[in-house]
Amino acid sequence: MALDYLSLLNPSQAGAVMQTDGPCMIIAGAGSGKTRVLTYRIAHLLEKGVDPFNILALTFTNKAAKEMRARVEKVVGPAARNLWMGTFHSVFAKILRSEADKIGYPRSFTIYDTQDSKTLIGQIVKELELDDKLYKPSLVLGRISAAKNKLISVNQYLNDAAIKADDEAALRPKIGVLYQQYQQRCFKAGAMDFDDLLFNTNVLFKEHTDILNKYQNMFRFVMVDEYQDTNYSQYLITRKLAAKERNICVVGDDAQSIYAFRGADISNILNFEKDYPELQVFKLEQNYRSTKNIVWAANSVIKNNQAQLRKDVFSENEDGTLIEVIKAASDNEEGKLVASSIFEDKMNGHLSYDNFAILYRTNAQSRAMEESLRKLNIKYKIVGGLSFYQRKEIKDLVAYLRLTVNQNDEQAIRRVINYPKRGIGDTTISKLITTADEANHTLWEVVAHADQFMPARVSNPVVGFAEKIKSYMVIAEKEDAFEAAKFIAKNSGMLEELYADKSIEGLSRYENIQELLNGIKEYVDDPEREDKSLGAFLQDIALVTDSDLKDAAQEGEAVTLMTIHSAKGLEFRNVYIVGMEENLFPSQMMITSRADLEEERRLFYVAITRAEKKLTLSYATSRYQWGNLRSCEKSRFLDEIDPQYINFKFAPGPGGGEAPFQHVFERRSNLIPTAPRKVQATKYVAPADFAPSDTSKLQAGQRVEHAKFGFGVVNALETQQGTTKATILFEEVGEKVLLLSFAKLRVH
Repeated sequence: MALDYLSLLNPSQAGAVMQTDGPCMIIAGAGSGKTRVLTYRIAHLLEKGVDPFNILALTFTNKAAKEMRARVEKVVGPAARNLWMGTFHSVFAKILRSEADKIGYPRSFTIYDTQDSKTLIGQIVKELELDDKLYKPSLVLGRISAAKNKLISVNQYLNDAAIKADDEAALRPKIGVLYQQYQQRCFKAGAMDFDDLLFNTNVLFKEHTDILNKYQNMFRFVMVDEYQDTNYSQYLITRKLAAKERNICVVGDDAQSIYAFRGADISNILNFEKDYPELQVFKLEQNYRSTKNIVWAANSVIKNNQAQLRKDVFSENEDGTLIEVIKAASDNEEGKLVASSIFEDKMNGHLSYDNFAILYRTNAQSRAMEESLRKLNIKYKIVGGLSFYQRKEIKDLVAYLRLTVNQNDEQAIRRVINYPKRGIGDTTISKLITTADEANHTLWEVVAHADQFMPARVSNPVVGFAEKIKSYMVIAEKEDAFEAAKFIAKNSGMLEELYADKSIEGLSRYENIQELLNGIKEYVDDPEREDKSLGAFLQDIALVTDSDLKDAAQEGEAVTLMTIHSAKGLEFRNVYIVGMEENLFPSQMMITSRADLEEERRLFYVAITRAEKKLTLSYATSRYQWGNLRSCEKSRFLDEIDPQYINFKFAPGPGGGEAPFQHVFERRSNLIPTAPRKVQATKYVAPADFAPSDTSKLQAGQRVEHAKFGFGVVNALETQQGTTKATILFEEVGEKVLLLSFAKLRVH
């Protein structure tokens, strides 16, 4: 059977598949078939007689793990089901379920999602009477997450002078205290957040060498996909697990490392050889996805990065069309031109709208695109909206399920103790929380014995709630996840309350609950699942990643709109990258250091390589920002693309000699690259009767005339120490900042 799949591989791919012993790094360029290589490498190990239980394969999405397992099963059969394969978080959550008691957690620990964590931090900020504008939950959680990813514990954080100085300089000296309180509350609630799954695995392996030895002996072969996206914590875990056998294989592309803001450390892949001097390196350089012009253009951009593993990506596909660059007069005009282009390409090429994707640097850029698509009745979908599991009614029922499995889950208690309403007011809830803190009890202990802490009139509904939860616990122990969830949904009163709401929104919420129950039924009906308990289901949904929620991006007759970060791992026939302007892409926050700028360039490389057949880049010469119209200049990244791969399109605007918003384009020759036509502004000549106006009452939005610059619109006025500056966008020369006392403007 080995010959069957080896014959499907090119020499580089085959070499990577056959090299199974010792450390191995596979540098996989965009569209180079890395999933196929990983799949066949695992199949090859199994065919050599390696026990599937001895293989650990780590991915960044559940979708990637599921797809890989299915492919391996096609080659080697049911043995593939015994592989340890999944995301970092799912695999190490599974290990922690078995070993949690070693580090003081219950095996039924809850996994908090981002919203749970933010809610808890918000409560702590309020309890400590801190300024909630300074200590925004998202900001505090980001700081805590960054610390955990670097394996900085609470004690290390509180005792590190440099960290303390950073927080004080940011006027947030209490971050360390919040970190401490947050971890104590999570521990007391028997809960871990996503970062804890990795942090605590490191703690487990560090403090219990017998446990580390157990898993080192189990995982004789370790494989890591998307290695360029690993953080320090993930790097350390994989290095420890592979330390005994040293059979570690990492797959990735440094040119696609774009998650530094999440803690990803590109040095993990760049310096991999330092940990393993005997390393074997294989480069997958043939791109099977894109046309030659797209691949060559991407190469011409990424070669400008200094920190990289050099490779020569190539394609044997057709040359394809040149990359089109659209210059628009404004962001709204950019939207119109992109929408028109999509409409024309769909009609002329007999394509489906799901062949198209519009990618942007920031979510805010979608507005102009959406408006223009709607005007042409083009269906579209935005990836990155509210996910199914973040909807209120879903989180409410899931909170009941979580509480059934882990009664110490304080966030779950707070969420559902009075939902549906059962006469437990905010005052009572506050009293319960205060009592728990003062008596050093968990909140559940006080709730379950409320009659011992407060009068019967107040405690009766609380005790009644606790009795409900206890009955759910009995059901969950006897029944599978679906039967337990169905019972809880009915008995809690949730289904009845949502059914009674006959509004469109109420009907939608009721249908969402039904869909959740359908999903649980599908979960327990899966013959490959051994554990069909409620706890196992809750772990499964808690570990759904952002990327897994993007699957819908590849389905349906609609244009896909998404950020470039969200697009990683996806591909589309025709791709539009919009907003190619300085300070937008690259972002103005990412041009202060070479490392940041190179990350932005990698992001652009990822965007380019999403395209299969046609790539269009666009930029606007003016764009509204914070209510003001600003002039823009094209991105430096456009100048980095070799001009022989580009075909410029112009949207004539003011000063171009033609009416704005007229869809007339200048095309360059496909054979001989020439410089794009420069639009020369005619020199303004003031009329003989020109006379300056009184500008003491000048306001933003007014039209003015300047003796040298011509006509323009006042965008902003700023007065400092008695001197007023006017920011004016002139039709001929762009934006200028003038002192009003010297400007000599005529107001129209």
